[in-house]
Amino acid sequence: MNDTTKILVLIPCYNEEANIVEAVERLRRTCPQVDFLVINDCSTDRSVELLKAHRYPYLDLPVNLGIGGGIQCGYVYSHANGYDITVQMDGDGQHDPAYLENIVRPVAEGRLDMCIGSRFITKEGFQTSFMRRVGIHVLSAMIFLLCGKRVKDVTSGFRATNARMTAYFAKHYAADYPEPEAILAACLAGFRVGEAAVVMQERHGGVSSINAVKSVYYMVKVSLSLVIDRLSIKPAAHARRKRSSS
Repeated sequence: MNDTTKILVLIPCYNEEANIVEAVERLRRTCPQVDFLVINDCSTDRSVELLKAHRYPYLDLPVNLGIGGGIQCGYVYSHANGYDITVQMDGDGQHDPAYLENIVRPVAEGRLDMCIGSRFITKEGFQTSFMRRVGIHVLSAMIFLLCGKRVKDVTSGFRATNARMTAYFAKHYAADYPEPEAILAACLAGFRVGEAAVVMQERHGGVSSINAVKSVYYMVKVSLSLVIDRLSIKPAAHARRKRSSS
């Protein structure tokens, strides 16, 4: 990274009063050169009070859009304000900004359009629960079958995109649990997607929105969505390849 690269970190926030201040302050200490934007998705706890009290820049969504809709708003903002690289980083403290350069560098150097922070490359730090790891491996296999791209940590929300990928996501982004679908959509549209090693931590406070029952629902829904996406995005991917070869 160089001093002229404009980087925006998007931090989704839904009822993260136990984590959001620590997450933002750790980012500011570790990466003072980047801008950040917290996206408050209609939190019902004290999250907004904390954002105001600390004078953090944030978007206050008028209706709850879910993680996909909220992050897409962030991509729209980043694209409209001319950022070179957009980073997505969770507000629950699991993503360590010390590894932000790992995912930004391949994008900044022009090797990738999107780089995903993967906990499964070095297998250090928090590896999530056994059942979730099984689900992640299943979704990884599905994405490989549907587009031929092997991505290990398909549900990781720690990722960086260049301006072209950001512009695409500003217009095309899954609304609900979007991380695996975004990978498939990007690959089918001809973008270069890869991974870089990161170390994640357990959630510092609060409760995850995905429990054991929701994990099963998540697997079924995302699996079906990936198949539908593959069928619907195929013509666009073909047209893109045709333009690239002409």
